[in-house]
Amino acid sequence: MVVEGRQAVRELLRAGRRRVYEVAVSETAGESGILSEIVELASSSGVPLRRVGRQQLAARAATEAPQGVVATADPLPETSLDQLVGGPGTFLVVLDGVSDPHNLGAVMRSALCAGATGLVIGRHRSASVGPVAAKAAAGAAEWLAVATVAGIPAALAELRSAGIWTVGLDASGPEGIWGLRVATEAIALVLGAEGGGLSRLTRQRCDLVASIPMDGPLASLNVSAAAALACFEVARIRARPHP
Repeated sequence: MVVEGRQAVRELLRAGRRRVYEVAVSETAGESGILSEIVELASSSGVPLRRVGRQQLAARAATEAPQGVVATADPLPETSLDQLVGGPGTFLVVLDGVSDPHNLGAVMRSALCAGATGLVIGRHRSASVGPVAAKAAAGAAEWLAVATVAGIPAALAELRSAGIWTVGLDASGPEGIWGLRVATEAIALVLGAEGGGLSRLTRQRCDLVASIPMDGPLASLNVSAAAALACFEVARIRARPHP
């Protein structure tokens, strides 16, 4: 699998979750800041480092802006849904049909920074954690466990059976996300596809549906922005002292 972008490659080397075969760095990139860290990490990990020209780097890259560095590595380790189910601290994000890999990567980054313990995505009609999503995640893909499931509604049923509150986000939700009453419990935030939102069956499988209060003429937020707000609201509530 190709991994590109400075932060993504640095975290690939730092995490050590998968074998890295080579790191290619642009001859014109210099060795300051994050690139210097990448060179040092590759050296200390015994990963071959190759200096290449701009055209060679572009030929290895999967996106148009690899930021001067491209690595090749094993695929991310697979995680089952059962492995994401833990104790009361379980905090999952479930994506129902999010198809833009940039959105997927941005959600992963926000989820990890807010303390989420895992991500659940569908196998079909959904973006996968490939080079584009991994770059957008800025390294979060190396630290956040991701379970790919055959169907989101069935996965939600499993989570509910395991005692995890499933909370769908939708503009028409009857209660607001601020002060979410189940945030301190084991929880899974469920977000729908770009444009279409939660599917009918997914919404039915959620324990409750919450909305993000909004002002102004626009009716909705980008899914990655909505995920960031909801994830950090859960984190805020969990950080408060509770009797």
